[in-house]
Amino acid sequence: MRRWRKPNNGQQTVSSSNPFVNHLYRRPTPPDSPTVAVMDISKPIAFCEHLQLSSVGVQPASISFQTLTLESDHFICVREKVGEQNQVVIVDLADANNVLRRPISADSAIMHPKLKILALKAGRTLQIFNIEAKQKVKSHVSNEDIVYWTWINDTTIGMVTESSVLHWSIADQTSGPQKIFDRNPTLAGTQIINYRATSDNKWLVLVGISGNTTNPSAFRVKGSMQLYSCERGVSQAIEGHAAAFAELKLDGHQKPTKLFAFSVRTAAGAKLHIVEIDHAAPDPPFVKKAVDVYFPPEATNDFPVAMQVSQKHGIVYLVTKYGFIHLYDLESGACIYMNRISGETIFVTAEHEATNGIIGINKKGQVLSVNVDDQTIVPYILTTLNNTELAFKLASRGNLPGADDLYVKQYQQLFQSGQYGEAAKIAANSPRGILRTTQVIESFKAAPAPPGGLSPILQYFGILLEKGELNHSESLELARPVLQQGRKQLLEKWLKENKLTCSEELGDIVRLHDMTLALSVYLRANVPNKVIACFAETGQTEKIILYAKKVGYSPDYVALLQHVMRTNPDKGAEFAALLRVVDIFMSQNMIQPATSFLLDALKDNKPEQGPLQTRLLEMNLVHAPQVADAILGNEMFTHYDRPRIANLCEKAGLLQRALEHYEDLADIKRAIVHTTAVQPDWLINYFSRLTTEQSMACLQEMLRVNIRQNLQVVIQIATKYSDILGPVKLIEMFEGFKTFEGLYYYLGSIVNLSTDPEVHFKYIQAATRTGQIREVERICRESNYYNPEKVKNFLKEAKLGDQLPLIIVCDRFDFVHDLVLYLYQNGLTKFIEVYVQRVNSVRTPQVVGGLLDVDCDEATIKSLLASVTGNFPIDELVHEVEERNRLKLILPWLEARVQAGSQDPAVFNAIAKIYIDSNNNPETFLKENNLYEPLVVGKFCEKRDPYLAYIAYAKGFCDEELVAITNENSMFKQQARYLVKRRELDLWAQVLVPDNIHRRQLIDQIVATALPECTDPDDVSITVKAFLQADLPIELIELLEKIIIDPSPFSDNRNLQNLLLLTAIRADKGKVVGYINKLQNYDAGEIARIATEHGLYEEAFSIYKKYEQHAMAMNVLVEHIVSIDRGLDYANKVNKPEVWSRLAKAQLDGLRIKDSIDSYIKAEDPSNFVEVIEISNHAGKHDDLVRFLQMARKTLREPKIDTELAYAYAKTDRLHDMEDFLGMTNVADVLEVGEKCFEDELYQAAKLLFTSISNWARLATTLIYLGENQAAVESARKAGNTQVWKQVHAACIEKSEFRLAQICGLNIIVHAEELSNLVQIYERRGHFEEIINLLEAGLSLERAHMGIFTELSILLSKYKPSRLMEHLKLFVSRINIPKVLKATEKAHLWPELVFLYIKYDEFDNAALAMIERSADAWEHNQFKDVIVRAANVEIYYKALDFYLTEQPTLLTDLLSVLIPRIDHSRVVRKFRGIDHIPLIRQYLIAVQNLNIDSVNDAYNDLLIEEEDYKTLRDSIDSFDNFDNIALARRLEKHELLEFRRLAAHLYKKNARWEESISLSKQDKLYKDAMITAATSGSVEVAEDLLSYFVDIGNKECFASILYICFDLLRSDVVEELSWQHGLNDFFMPYKIQIQRSLVDKLIQLEKEVKERSKKESQKEQAEAEAPMINPGGFGSTLLLTNGFAGQAPPTMNGMAPAMTGFY
Repeated sequence: MRRWRKPNNGQQTVSSSNPFVNHLYRRPTPPDSPTVAVMDISKPIAFCEHLQLSSVGVQPASISFQTLTLESDHFICVREKVGEQNQVVIVDLADANNVLRRPISADSAIMHPKLKILALKAGRTLQIFNIEAKQKVKSHVSNEDIVYWTWINDTTIGMVTESSVLHWSIADQTSGPQKIFDRNPTLAGTQIINYRATSDNKWLVLVGISGNTTNPSAFRVKGSMQLYSCERGVSQAIEGHAAAFAELKLDGHQKPTKLFAFSVRTAAGAKLHIVEIDHAAPDPPFVKKAVDVYFPPEATNDFPVAMQVSQKHGIVYLVTKYGFIHLYDLESGACIYMNRISGETIFVTAEHEATNGIIGINKKGQVLSVNVDDQTIVPYILTTLNNTELAFKLASRGNLPGADDLYVKQYQQLFQSGQYGEAAKIAANSPRGILRTTQVIESFKAAPAPPGGLSPILQYFGILLEKGELNHSESLELARPVLQQGRKQLLEKWLKENKLTCSEELGDIVRLHDMTLALSVYLRANVPNKVIACFAETGQTEKIILYAKKVGYSPDYVALLQHVMRTNPDKGAEFAALLRVVDIFMSQNMIQPATSFLLDALKDNKPEQGPLQTRLLEMNLVHAPQVADAILGNEMFTHYDRPRIANLCEKAGLLQRALEHYEDLADIKRAIVHTTAVQPDWLINYFSRLTTEQSMACLQEMLRVNIRQNLQVVIQIATKYSDILGPVKLIEMFEGFKTFEGLYYYLGSIVNLSTDPEVHFKYIQAATRTGQIREVERICRESNYYNPEKVKNFLKEAKLGDQLPLIIVCDRFDFVHDLVLYLYQNGLTKFIEVYVQRVNSVRTPQVVGGLLDVDCDEATIKSLLASVTGNFPIDELVHEVEERNRLKLILPWLEARVQAGSQDPAVFNAIAKIYIDSNNNPETFLKENNLYEPLVVGKFCEKRDPYLAYIAYAKGFCDEELVAITNENSMFKQQARYLVKRRELDLWAQVLVPDNIHRRQLIDQIVATALPECTDPDDVSITVKAFLQADLPIELIELLEKIIIDPSPFSDNRNLQNLLLLTAIRADKGKVVGYINKLQNYDAGEIARIATEHGLYEEAFSIYKKYEQHAMAMNVLVEHIVSIDRGLDYANKVNKPEVWSRLAKAQLDGLRIKDSIDSYIKAEDPSNFVEVIEISNHAGKHDDLVRFLQMARKTLREPKIDTELAYAYAKTDRLHDMEDFLGMTNVADVLEVGEKCFEDELYQAAKLLFTSISNWARLATTLIYLGENQAAVESARKAGNTQVWKQVHAACIEKSEFRLAQICGLNIIVHAEELSNLVQIYERRGHFEEIINLLEAGLSLERAHMGIFTELSILLSKYKPSRLMEHLKLFVSRINIPKVLKATEKAHLWPELVFLYIKYDEFDNAALAMIERSADAWEHNQFKDVIVRAANVEIYYKALDFYLTEQPTLLTDLLSVLIPRIDHSRVVRKFRGIDHIPLIRQYLIAVQNLNIDSVNDAYNDLLIEEEDYKTLRDSIDSFDNFDNIALARRLEKHELLEFRRLAAHLYKKNARWEESISLSKQDKLYKDAMITAATSGSVEVAEDLLSYFVDIGNKECFASILYICFDLLRSDVVEELSWQHGLNDFFMPYKIQIQRSLVDKLIQLEKEVKERSKKESQKEQAEAEAPMINPGGFGSTLLLTNGFAGQAPPTMNGMAPAMTGFY
């Protein structure tokens, strides 16, 4: 019978012959297992919104790049204006609800990345503040504007100015910003958006953006970067928008690789570049990466704005302006993910340290973060990206899940193939250490070592040590062989490098070889019992107690002591002394020996000895307090239990020691009240240890318990600590206990040092109440700090028997009136006498005034005055009595003072007032007495007798008062006499002011009385000067006539005569002539000048003529009188050269040129030749000018004279005289004369002049105007000047001399700047052929430049288009293509336009031009070459539309070249939309290998339409990227059977077994149904189909399915169906095969059990017989010491193995 075999059903079974591998690497739980949560691996990132700034009060207008900064993921700093106040808002992202606002006005604010340190910039002022410490850290005023700044690390701010970049450190308080480098010119005009640095500050990058306006075809936002190396001091300009630095540890590299990543967007596309910086040998160099950055069609203007790198994952986060996030692998540059995370621009970003991601803020104020999802990133890369290598590296680099199966599978393959080194690397790098297990170590130990090579286990450990720290099992496995070989130094080295995981097991292994090293392991592993055991065994018993206390461990000291005694008796005895000796002594009541022993044992006073110190003090405080007191007094111990000892001290009566140790206030208060048991000095000093509250509580307790006993010491304590405790509290304390004695003594000790008013007042109160009147008197007299009003009222209420303290207070603080009133009303008049006699006699006037106010009798007052012996202010006394109208009361006392010889002015003032009031001959007294004060007495007399007041004021020179009293009483004569004699100009100015209504009356008295009486010249001089200063000319003339005209001693005074004339000139011009004739002794010249200035020309002429000053007289005639005729008569009369010269000047000014020149000739004066030449030339008087110039040349040799003479010859057409003049010696400027002649069209004269100086340039121009063209060209050639050539050329063009014009033009067109103007001249005149000929002739010139070729191209496009293409092909490299492009487009020369676009690499425009002007410019092959080089992808689709419309037959050819560049989905959508899919059939076939869903759908639709089911089946099987279910549902309704079979096939592929089987059953395709059931692997599906066959009675299919679904069908179900429906014959083969399979499985299982048992027994025997490190382990030789004996290590895959750390 043929035996049935189990079908494979297309699935491969994975098995391994190694049972260990099968055990270690079990299959993962299926995804549909109910015990495993299904992850969404379609999203490899985690997105989080942390905060909405508007929700914490930030205004939306303040959320922008200019006002918001984000230096890290700790703080957000915003500048905003709330109302009229500028604020800085700081948001702590760790506590977002606690927003910090500060009223600060600044241009910029940035927070420290980690600390609460704020940097502010206002204008050029920079400041840094520590917000928590509330202090300024640093400040600086910059010399330049700071355009951008940021924190580049925790201590440095990077600052960017318009010209340079600076760094400012906060590490010190003094240094200013340091310049690092200058900005590159490429960043000029850009907006700086970022500045970054590497962690070691060796590399810096500055990023800026700007609008791209110069190149319309370029991307609209240009990114510019400057990369700077600090070590080399060089910069590199790079085009880019965002950049970041990173470090990456690559496989096979000894050091991390430093990388620089940057991204740029241009018109051609976007790129991400990753390059290495600071390459470190011998690591291989990093291969530069440049990958495309994809931007979707709706973001054509998007560009990168920020970049961050996750160091953990090695992933680049790239953020764009439109809110897209891109993730790239840093090592390979592969794009991992892209999506849009924000609808608004994210304008600021930073690293998100918590998630190794990126955090940013958009314009809506959302604070967003994105990071890699550790759980889904690796599965996403595997399933979506299908990039196994990337997933493998990322899982290892980031220690991520998701690739465990990959690592396991690869490890198995490498290990089984004998590549142990590679397998070891895989195991070492496995994520989360999934392969770093004991089983793996055993596998490597069991692996055979290659001949002469390194054993696999050593390779494995070497790689692990290179990678980092070994885990627990690895550390144990490595330590055993190393210690057995005696290489413990290696173990020590690895421990120092933290390469091993310390554990108790490792310590146990090491302990067998080295106890000290084991102690180090135990300490690191934190195993206290083993540590203490090691301390005991190594003899370090002194560390046991210290360590136990430190770690909080309580060992069994008894057992420990027993162990130490066994191992080291000496140390045991020492340890025992510290532990149990106290108990032994105490048990025998041996206090003194115990004390001696402990004092010696504890002399080192170590912290661990604290319990023994406590025991020592306890037993002595109980049995011998004096010994304990001595021990405590010596301060031998500090680690005992202080509260316990304090309590025992109090019980023992040692209160001082108890207080030293007590800390609780209740304990202190209880002990401190017993002051008799404590030394006072110590007690006073003890209060310095207490707080203020404790001290006050203790003092109150001391007073409360026993005030009589403790008052004295309380006063001493209060005195010493008064400043600390506060006088107010202490006063309240003493008053609370009503102890004024204590208060008096306390305040008495501090009052002299205190400035507190309350202290002084309370002291006065206390002294008063304790009867200390002398002390009250003293403090009232000496203190300056008490409140006088308060003290006065207290003393009045106290009613002391001695009123001296009250008198002192009232005297010091001016309470005299209150004092007198109080004393008089209380009958204490004797104290008034005491006051003025003994205390302060100066207060006598106030006392007298007070007595008068209380109606005291005069006799008492006179008696009081007579009794005062001291001095006092008499004027005050007079004021007091005068104020009360009792002045006569003191006359006897005043006369007595005079008789006594007093000269006090106040005495005589009072007597004068009394004489005036009594009319006792006051005038005589006022005139004769010199001791009174005139001002005081005068004031007193004003209302009584004005004349007496005048006398007093005049005597005392009281000017203002005297003027006022004389004006008031019309005493002008007295005032006039006083003013003249006084001689004070200020006083004169005061009385002569215009608003003085008495001025006229005063002046009359001065003229009539005061001055005539005067004989002193000084009086007159001062008076006249006063009138001058007061500007009174009429009055002054009147005054001076009185003095000068009338006979007087001052008639011939020269100054007064000058003054009279000057005053008359200014005020009364009619009198001037008379004064000139009458007076003789005045200054004629000065008077005449002033008269001229005031318009008195005739008077001035008379003075000059009178004194024969002829030149000045002529000047007055011609300049002021303006009479040239009178001047001519006067000149003829006096006939002086200077007169003729002045007359000539006047005639010249009057344009009487001939007369003027005649006068100059008579005077022989050529000095004014400049003005004569100018006016003569202007008037055209060249003949007269020739005469003047000929006269001038006789005496002067001036270039101006000779120049103008030559010009005058030309103007008068005297060319022969000119030739003679030019032939002789002259200093004329011939060139200037020639130019002037040329301008005046005197070409013959100009020709002579230019010829004489060989000026060919000007001569050529002149010859043109003379019509001598040939000669002009020759002169131009000699001149060699472009401007001359232009002039000659213009003249030739004007006269149509084109041959000569071409000669000139060839010399012009070589100058590019002249070319365009020259072309315009020809074009305006219509000489098109001539200009083309000229430029064609210029092509062969040696100096021919691009402009000639370009302009010729433009001219040909306008006037000779047929010749343009030939010209372009010949000279395209020498023309300015953009300029010619415009011309050809304007001329509609489309082939030429396309040609130029291609040559200029403008392929986009070339393609568009051919599309738009296809009739003239399109050619298929040329178009194909151009379209593939176009940068704008939209042109591809325009080209497709164009070909579809105009060249559909060539469409497939076009698509074939565009396949690498176009979006195939878009192409399909386009042609599907216009129903032209069949037209692109070949294209669909060509691109189907890309497996794009839209392409597959379109091609499948096309095949369905063509009913090509074979090709459709191949397409479905080969390319599965389409909607399988949708196609299946479509095909299941197809009328053709094969298409319905395809539908069932699709259902089967997508595991929809029921639909597939149902469709097959419907079409009776039972074979297909059975195959589907077998493929499903589902028992239920197979049994359902089996039942179906039974139900329809199809026995053959029943038998077939038993064969096909053998593994899926349960034998009991099959047997039951067979029995029920009589199908035993068909069931029997299946039953036989079931029995055979069971037998085979049992045989195989038995064999495996036997083999496993045999192997385990052999292994146990081998392990028992062989040492651990032997040929079965590491080999016969000790490789740790010998290494590779005599040969180089073998290479693996062409590379030497890496160092392992073994020697």
